[in-house]
Amino acid sequence: MYNHGKNPFLNNQEAKKVERVGKGNGCPHYKKCGGCHLQNMTYSEQLRYKQVNVIKLLGRFCRINEIIGMENPLHYRCKVQAAFGKDKSGIISGVYQSSTHKIVPIDLCMIEDEKADEIIVTVRKLLKSFKLKPFDENNMTGFLRHVLIRKGFYTGQIMVVLVTGTSIFPSSRSFINALVGRHPEITTIVQNVNNKFTSLVLGDKTVTLYGEGYIEDTILDCTFRISPRSFYQINPVMTTKLYSKAIEYMELTGSETAIDAYCGTGTIGILASAKAGKVIGVELNGDAVYDAKFNAKRNNIENIEFYTADASDFMVEMAKLGQRADVVIMDPPRAGSDQRFMSSVVTLSPEKIVYVSCNPETLARDLSYFVKNAYHVRRIQPVDMFPHTNHVEVCCCLVKAKT
Repeated sequence: MYNHGKNPFLNNQEAKKVERVGKGNGCPHYKKCGGCHLQNMTYSEQLRYKQVNVIKLLGRFCRINEIIGMENPLHYRCKVQAAFGKDKSGIISGVYQSSTHKIVPIDLCMIEDEKADEIIVTVRKLLKSFKLKPFDENNMTGFLRHVLIRKGFYTGQIMVVLVTGTSIFPSSRSFINALVGRHPEITTIVQNVNNKFTSLVLGDKTVTLYGEGYIEDTILDCTFRISPRSFYQINPVMTTKLYSKAIEYMELTGSETAIDAYCGTGTIGILASAKAGKVIGVELNGDAVYDAKFNAKRNNIENIEFYTADASDFMVEMAKLGQRADVVIMDPPRAGSDQRFMSSVVTLSPEKIVYVSCNPETLARDLSYFVKNAYHVRRIQPVDMFPHTNHVEVCCCLVKAKT
């Protein structure tokens, strides 16, 4: 039996709902949307399928631990975005069909936060009431392109981002009052302007219309600010399990120096700082570093430093200066790391590397490089961060081989 167990808080009706969705019967959009690739399987079958795939890709490096699954794999996405458009029935909102730019109308998604879906439906109704049109990307006319909602799972705070094709927002105050009146749990509302012909959701200009312009959430007793552009894992329940495993694999005793490469807004580094002597976060995105510094200050963390720099150059320079790190934490994008970065890690020669990956295929490639360069893969832990999809997160521990 895979490690998802039975949630004692699920009643029989909810438990049946989990199994129904897992057989592709619970979601009416399953065949049109294409987002949940594995809904033809029960959840236990999904975990078994992912476990086998991870073993095929990574089993040659070491024994694969049993995948960690969710107790209730429904409505877990705390970041929800909907595209807006028009068809014969009027204004529609939903998701783009897989590999297309065709909107599949959706009011309720089985993996999205339910309150977020409710707010999106309300926005759609308000568009009609205020005689605002959805954006037409072919003619570059209209008003609303997307709605992005982020919810703090533990704080309950909600951010609504209205992505518009123009900065002009007719009757904006009345619109905001109407939206907050229907959903008083909304913490902040932001207008983001994207007037370019692009597949990117967010544009360059952001204006706060209500509240502070950001929300906060907690992971392992640390508080993090989430702004419209912040990278923050979409499944908070499993993020706690994944990051806990990463910190466990660091085996910190309080004296080590750890480098958090690809540090983003500093999440893993800040969590690790409680057990490390010193943490250094390196990130090329200046906005992310600004948020990371804010988050460190917000949590009264004094043994962490953040630098806006290329992590490869930063570590090579450290090695040249005779400085060292005991642990390097890396959490690259789906494309994995590149040889230049991995070469810089080998040059710095930490005793331990903790690699968090969202793509086992590129992870297999990168682990091969480290194994060829005097590292041994000690532990591999798969985590089901995205139930009902074919994606899986993996946390690995590598140690320097003894000569």
